[in-house]
Amino acid sequence: MAYFIVFLIITIASFIFAMLGLGGGMVYVPVINWFGFDMKEVAIPLGLLLNGLNTLFALIPFARKKLIDWKGGAVMAVAAVIASPAGSYFAQYVPVGTLKIFFAAMVVVAAVRTLMVSGNAEPETMMSFKRRAIIGLFVGIFAGFVGGMLGIGGGFIIAPILMWMGYKTKEAAATTAFVVTFSSFSGYFGHMAQGHMNWTLTIILIVSVIIGSQFGARYLSSKAKSKQVKIIYAVVLLLIAAKLVIDVLLK
Repeated sequence: MAYFIVFLIITIASFIFAMLGLGGGMVYVPVINWFGFDMKEVAIPLGLLLNGLNTLFALIPFARKKLIDWKGGAVMAVAAVIASPAGSYFAQYVPVGTLKIFFAAMVVVAAVRTLMVSGNAEPETMMSFKRRAIIGLFVGIFAGFVGGMLGIGGGFIIAPILMWMGYKTKEAAATTAFVVTFSSFSGYFGHMAQGHMNWTLTIILIVSVIIGSQFGARYLSSKAKSKQVKIIYAVVLLLIAAKLVIDVLLK
């Protein structure tokens, strides 16, 4: 029964987060942990794997709609790939309670930032490629390290930066998915090298991610409104952050 409930929640989360280009690690990790699976040995590595699969499958409809900036996202993707395994390795030395508080803090920052810009008009101009590449290098390193450590891919850091650079909401979501795909798999392999995986749970949740990601990405590329996407994203993140803080305080 527990596996079925996790399957259902992860499918819904995959739909929402594929629509946002973020993968869903912010939901995957705490949900898997809440159902009794170890935070470091199961939830974080599995969260990274599901994160990468969600964004990977979402890239298909995004690419068909030509929403991805392949060139602009490449520098950030390479930097994140390099930094993500370092974050994965570092996670084993950080207490679980500290990881959860750090996780919650990052989620709140992303949610508040998104709500602040939810009513803004779509940008008309974009930074030059040179500026985007320089900023993207440092953002990719930071996002890759934090994402690898927490099992979330770093998309919540990348998406707001891309919008600040001048990307429209849908383009930012699609390009974030491109970067997060590589950073998530890189972080996952860093965890896998330590030998921690629950294969029964992994196979079940891979199926749920495939289902949710396809519907979510197609909805974003064809029907979703930019403001609607931002508000859904922010509300979901705030709820997750509140639950994580409560968990730590009650222990």
